[in-house]
Amino acid sequence: MSWNIKKFDELTNTELYNLLRERTIVFVVEQNCPYLEVDGKDPSSYHLFKEDDGEIIAYLRILPAGVSYQEVSIGRVFVKKEYRGQGLADELLSKGLEFIEKELNETTVKIQAQDYLRKFYGSFGFQPISETNLEDNIPHVDMLLQ
Repeated sequence: MSWNIKKFDELTNTELYNLLRERTIVFVVEQNCPYLEVDGKDPSSYHLFKEDDGEIIAYLRILPAGVSYQEVSIGRVFVKKEYRGQGLADELLSKGLEFIEKELNETTVKIQAQDYLRKFYGSFGFQPISETNLEDNIPHVDMLLQ
């Protein structure tokens, strides 16, 4: 199992297909939430993922400052259902934040987190900066890491 971080143009067709497939499974099917998952921001983003025998089991995308927010952002964070509860989410977010700090030289990160994950992101230093609001009928909160 290996971790990869790639710009959009560095992804193979198979990697791109697999990551979009898994994101759709998690964010559209599992959460029963019809929305435009392929939102046009992927070409500007970095894609951090872990593979197990060609299968994407953990993923997040890093959006440079100015793509979603004035600040760098992390989004589309998931661990595949069969691999949850093994510490992969902590490892994934740690690697993403390390890349942002060391490679992008950024220290402020803004996210829009599902509200039930407030404590998880808080454990990395993210602080809520908004009230809980509904995004696609799912409670979310804006959070900032400084």
